[in-house]
Amino acid sequence: MDLRRELARRLGLSDDASDEEILKALSARLGRVDDKLKLKGELEIRVYDRYGRLKEYRKVENLIVNVGKAQVAGLINGVVTTPFKYIAIGTGTTSPSAGDTALESEVDRAEATVGRTTTSVTNDTATFDATFNFTASYSITEAGIFDASSGGNMLARHTFSAINVQSGDSLTISWKVQVS
Repeated sequence: MDLRRELARRLGLSDDASDEEILKALSARLGRVDDKLKLKGELEIRVYDRYGRLKEYRKVENLIVNVGKAQVAGLINGVVTTPFKYIAIGTGTTSPSAGDTALESEVDRAEATVGRTTTSVTNDTATFDATFNFTASYSITEAGIFDASSGGNMLARHTFSAINVQSGDSLTISWKVQVS
C-alpha cells in the first residue's frame, strides 16, 4: 500500500481521495497554521511639570503605516539598512491613515533610546523612548516613529486629544512595536 492511500485511510477518507481532500482533512486535524507577520504598536505618553511631577498619562495603540511596513520588509532582507530610531511630535489633528508618510504638523523630533523587550516570545518587541523639553506652550496631538532626524520614512503614527504643555514641562514617549 502506498503512503498516499495510507494517509487517506488514517484521515478517514477513501483510498482514491484527491490531494485537495487530503490536504483539507490534514488542515482540519492539525489546525490552521498562520504565519502572517503582524506589527502592533502601543505608546505611553507622560507629561511632567518643571518640578518633575506627573501631570498627565496616556496609553494608546497606534497605526503602523504602509511605508513603515515596506521599510520593515526591507530591513528583513537588508535592502533597507536605516533603522527606525526617532520619535516626532506635532499638533496635527487629522486621523491617521495607512497612507500617511509624515506628521501633519511636526513640532519636534528626538533620537530615541531603542531596545527590545519580551511581550510574547523573547525579544519580540522593539522599544523607543524619547523625552521632549519645552520652552514654549503647545497643544500636542500627534506622534510618529521615523528613520531619520528629519524627513525620512514613518513607521507608525497616532493622533490623540490635546496634551497641553507649557514652558518648563517635559513630555516622555515610550513606544513599543510588537512583531507577532
